[in-house]
Amino acid sequence: MPEVVFSIDQTSSMRDQRVRGHNRWHPDIPVAAMVRSGQEFRVECRDWTDAQIGNNDSANDVRDIDLSLPHMLSGPIGVEGAEPGDLLVVDILDIGPVPQQTGDFPGQGWGYTGIFAKANGGGFLTDYFPDAYKAVWDFHGQSATSRHIPGVRYTGITHPGLFGTAPSQALLDSWNRREQALIDTDSDRVPPLALPPLAENAVVGQASGKDAERIAREGARTVPPREHGGNQDIKNFSRGSRVFYPVYVKDAKLSGGDLHFSQGDGEITFCGAIEMGGFIDLRVELIKGGMEKYGVTTNPIFMPGNVEPRYSEFLSFTGISVDHDTDTNHYMDATIAYRRACLNAIEYLKKFGYSGEQAYLLLGSAPIEGRISGIVDIPNACCTLYLPTAIFDFDVRPNADGPKATDRGRAALTS
Repeated sequence: MPEVVFSIDQTSSMRDQRVRGHNRWHPDIPVAAMVRSGQEFRVECRDWTDAQIGNNDSANDVRDIDLSLPHMLSGPIGVEGAEPGDLLVVDILDIGPVPQQTGDFPGQGWGYTGIFAKANGGGFLTDYFPDAYKAVWDFHGQSATSRHIPGVRYTGITHPGLFGTAPSQALLDSWNRREQALIDTDSDRVPPLALPPLAENAVVGQASGKDAERIAREGARTVPPREHGGNQDIKNFSRGSRVFYPVYVKDAKLSGGDLHFSQGDGEITFCGAIEMGGFIDLRVELIKGGMEKYGVTTNPIFMPGNVEPRYSEFLSFTGISVDHDTDTNHYMDATIAYRRACLNAIEYLKKFGYSGEQAYLLLGSAPIEGRISGIVDIPNACCTLYLPTAIFDFDVRPNADGPKATDRGRAALTS
């Protein structure tokens, strides 16, 4: 096993770890551990909420989650010799739930998927599903099942939802400036357009005193992806992936977490993956001056891994950039087109006895594929959602006999 350079006690909050991680982005968060180019090492991670979600049949914990805490990140990991302008090459060697543990904390044999309430962040379909719901998943090796969504079992593409290098001060200032300008266009919107810096509940690693206060005050929230990587939620960051991250500060300061047992393209419920704590094994190298050499200045690039489920048959749903609720045409809007594809898939699955909430949770966590299929035929963009048929223990394909609706239970609800 590679050397553990960042360890986690899953029974303790990130604040109480021997070496704390962080939940804000800032260039001055001190390095927690150093590695060298060519080194293989292990990073252990908490789940993204710092274990606010429990293995139970109530969604009250999802409804009441404190979103000033996520994401809990392990690191920063410094890389010897890394300088601004380099590319940091990160190979994902292995990843999984907490090894050899069962217990009350996400990753100890189980994970969860949540639909966030509109008033507390919402999700891709929050106008259609404004309340909080949850599904708990049990891990069986590479597969997962849920008592809250019976009739499905699938192999996940395990991956980190969030990894990135530290921003420079100039880049951090740019993030905060442009996101505040977006917020100012509709400051009362629910859910908000973006999340500005927030000192409350900031965890800033090993920083202390006035430095800790300043970092908490200035640090960027971890919710969106940005130029350095961050919360990209790309399900194909699986075993065997190679990611090329821009380096903006000395030592690169790589951090990450938000591990997912499985996820569909888009993570459409916001907490749409099967969330867990666990471990990730990495190897790093440097390409000196790589940002200029390859023109990688505003986002990482990556090579997908070679380990993923072998689903060969899909039922695919199409959406176009038309809001059918208001009969309004939008010009080449791929977001609306993918939303319609998701809604069409949900309506279809409801015919087999699933509630809309169960279908929504399923599409966020199962290894569905989302694609922009047509982006040139004015005025309608076309997006598609590919749903593997083999994940169901019944025939989900259309036939002359029609769908067979049965009692599929229910998702975890709020009280």
